[in-house]
Amino acid sequence: MCRWRYGSSPGALPRRPRITSRGETPNEESVCGVCSGRRVFQAHRRHYCVVQLLIAITRSISPSFAEGERTHLARAPIDLHVARNEHKAYEDTLRRLGASVIRAPDAPDQPDAVFVEDTALVLDEVAVITRPGAASRRRETDSVAQLLSNYRPLRRLESPATLDGGDVLRLGRVLYVGLSSRSNSDAINQLTTVLAPFDYRVVPVVVTGCLHLKSAVTAVGGNRLLINSAWCDPTAFDGSELIAVADEEPFGANALLVRDRVMYPSTFWRTAERLDRAGIDVVPTACVEIAKAEGAVTCCSIVFDA
Repeated sequence: MCRWRYGSSPGALPRRPRITSRGETPNEESVCGVCSGRRVFQAHRRHYCVVQLLIAITRSISPSFAEGERTHLARAPIDLHVARNEHKAYEDTLRRLGASVIRAPDAPDQPDAVFVEDTALVLDEVAVITRPGAASRRRETDSVAQLLSNYRPLRRLESPATLDGGDVLRLGRVLYVGLSSRSNSDAINQLTTVLAPFDYRVVPVVVTGCLHLKSAVTAVGGNRLLINSAWCDPTAFDGSELIAVADEEPFGANALLVRDRVMYPSTFWRTAERLDRAGIDVVPTACVEIAKAEGAVTCCSIVFDA
């Protein structure tokens, strides 16, 4: 919560805005010039700003990172030092974009644990702890669940469901869930049941040729999606504006929307130019070594409003 008065520094405590007898607040709603909060209620030259704290959960890169699972890429040498520098820069960028970065406990014996996105799905009302498709990754979820319990009530998927968070694309109250090598129809059924009280719709999307649904399509702001149509059916997203990746950059469909800006791999410059021409604010992010482990920009964090 940001409280301040015009002409004073952040932190000053004004009186509460006047409330009418009908319970209405006769104030304007706008954007805070001091803290850039989403809502500002002005009254008698004072205001309250309601700020939503943005959380980004991450995890450090394991010493065994190079030994992680591979499905669609051949195993290639990974420079662990460079990978860690890329990850540090990634976290720094999240902070620069306004997120409070919280690291899950280190997991040195779990090579893929840096890809925390796959362990949980955080919605406004609840957090769903997944059951990753690779059996080697199922120990990753407990420490993330413990962190998320500070912010949301928890639900868990159970066997025989398998789900990686990278297979879930949320657009409003609709969750598109990839049917991939990591996520199955049992997960679709369990998610539908778990989320029914919260009025979410779960839509299956077949994924081919890549690891996760969000390898093939991600949200980049408004109703716009960045997509590789060779890896998923674009008609599943009727009503959305689709921006195609450059032909030379099939892995370029993974982008991380943080508020109204998009973190995007710096290697896919042709697709980045398309995003720029569409008026999307692109923040270049290095992930060369991380990509060798079938990772990308959404994989390394769970971003949500606290």
